[in-house]
Amino acid sequence: MEHSEKEIRHYFKNIFGLRIHNLEPYRIALTHRSLVEKDQHFGKFNNERLEYLGDAVLDAIIADYLFHKYPLETEGQLTQLRSKLVNRARLNKLAGKLGLHDMIRTGSHIQGGSIDGNALEAVIGAIYLDHGYKKTYKVLIKQIFLTHLDIESIKEEEGDFKSRMFIWAQRNRKKIRFVNKRSDSNQEHSFHSQILIGEEVVAESDGLSIKQAEQLASEKAWHLLNPEP
Repeated sequence: MEHSEKEIRHYFKNIFGLRIHNLEPYRIALTHRSLVEKDQHFGKFNNERLEYLGDAVLDAIIADYLFHKYPLETEGQLTQLRSKLVNRARLNKLAGKLGLHDMIRTGSHIQGGSIDGNALEAVIGAIYLDHGYKKTYKVLIKQIFLTHLDIESIKEEEGDFKSRMFIWAQRNRKKIRFVNKRSDSNQEHSFHSQILIGEEVVAESDGLSIKQAEQLASEKAWHLLNPEP
């Protein structure tokens, strides 16, 4: 279903407190790539590029906020908390609270997965293009994260496996990195991730998003490096 300009403007005003200047990035942010083949009006435009941009902007804003909010936390602790706040499961739930799912245009055969969380990142990219960093920061922190998430409670949750791996690497003076690529499988939006310590591949996994693939690879690596007695 395609929403009218009025509906899109009303949604972003009501949920994000934004007056849209340039509508086009928001239309693209709400367009899943599964729709492109069926809707020539949008041509090759879909929200994947904006998702890439929004992911980077989101990481920067959360890092900025946490750096000033928790001046006594270590690098590892800040990395762990940031990962908790922006992991795929959290973003999917947050998108649900914002009612974003009903605004996304997809092919009729596409359901579930990480579509909502990906679209939220794309929306963040659109806001950044339309309003710049300062306004995007204000909207994300005040309108979204502080309104819909209990950051202090999340801070106490057990960290995810990717965060555990970064903390393990820091403590053991190791360097870890991820190598990601599109998976050879035919699954929708599937990615393959390898986690390397130095130049050695320790574990690898597939996922419906890069973040999911990295988490699954990190879980395998964690259990390999920390076997249960």
